[in-house]
Amino acid sequence: MKIALMDSGTGLLAAAAAVRRLRPDAALVLSSDPDGMPWGPRTPADLTERALAVARHAAAHRPDALIVACNTASVHALPTLRAELEPDLPVIGTVPAIKPAAAAGGPVAIWATPATTGSPYQRGLIRSFAADTEVAEVPCPGLADAVEAADEAAISAAITRAAALTPPDVRSVVLGCTHYELVADRIRDAVQRPEGPALTLYGSAEAVAAQALRRIGAEPAPAATPSRELTVLLSGRAGTLPEAALAYEEGRLLAGTATGAPTGAAVPAPGEPAAEPAH
Repeated sequence: MKIALMDSGTGLLAAAAAVRRLRPDAALVLSSDPDGMPWGPRTPADLTERALAVARHAAAHRPDALIVACNTASVHALPTLRAELEPDLPVIGTVPAIKPAAAAGGPVAIWATPATTGSPYQRGLIRSFAADTEVAEVPCPGLADAVEAADEAAISAAITRAAALTPPDVRSVVLGCTHYELVADRIRDAVQRPEGPALTLYGSAEAVAAQALRRIGAEPAPAATPSRELTVLLSGRAGTLPEAALAYEEGRLLAGTATGAPTGAAVPAPGEPAAEPAH
């Protein structure tokens, strides 16, 4: 079994680690775009072109499935990727886990990039899945870039700013960017009020990994013999995991130097839309 994942940068680490935990025997292909990052500020057409190139590089390695481990790319590029690659290669997108967070009870905060916060896409998800729930949209300027660079000071500053914009009574935080799942514990520590309700974080990595297995008819096998096969593509060039990736538990897991303990983001129950539904 071979699973490919794509993103502009290290945002794919959380989903890749989730695949590794569910199927340690799966070979992984990690295709990112250091030459074109960040994707967020690009126009939809430009982003789609970059994402398609990254997907083609991954597809050349003949994986069984391709995970688009990026919220922004899933919004803008998923139809184009599917039109070119499916049905030969199943393509699994990523959406914020708004539905399970709302179902668990509000108030809910959605942490996302400034471009996604308030966007028609996110507002549509809120109308569809959280119309009767109190929802606060929280922009997180600079957080994804800081996580990408593993810049500790910048991560702390960005989380502090976003936490200050988060209502004190929220019961859950939806992580609306795959990069944020790499610092889930730090987000929880910043938002959790000592006198407030216990806070739950909702990420998408586990749901997306499970959806990829379902699409190819595979079952989780966490006790399977681990594979050491890891292919890293950097804007199409063969490479290795960036040093910044090793700052995170997920990156160290993929590099074979960690146990793979989760970072603390809750996951939706099976069937909940944190993975883009198959078309």
